[in-house]
Amino acid sequence: MPKMTFIEKNGTRKDVDAPLGLSVLEIAHASGLALEGACEGSLACSTCHVIVDQAWYGKLTEASEDEEDMLDLAFGLTHTSRLGCQIRMTAELDGLTVKLPPATRNMMVDK
Repeated sequence: MPKMTFIEKNGTRKDVDAPLGLSVLEIAHASGLALEGACEGSLACSTCHVIVDQAWYGKLTEASEDEEDMLDLAFGLTHTSRLGCQIRMTAELDGLTVKLPPATRNMMVDK
């Protein structure tokens, strides 16, 4: 079973099973991690924003224009930011490390 590591807001590292084909958002939810995903992965918010470890960023498929548009709304955006709903686990991503940002901005609720 592939694995991945989440670095939580407080810096705690959590190694979890990462079944092939699941998104980082789905893996986070299955592992009890606080990654919101307000739109349930429909690419309509930025609440599943994660910061991909630099060593792994180049191994991901490129972000779509729609994902880039949603990322523009994310709090704490970095050059390795991605939406967790758009990263699907593959064998090549075994060991992937992502960091949860210090906060999220839910445009679906925030007014």
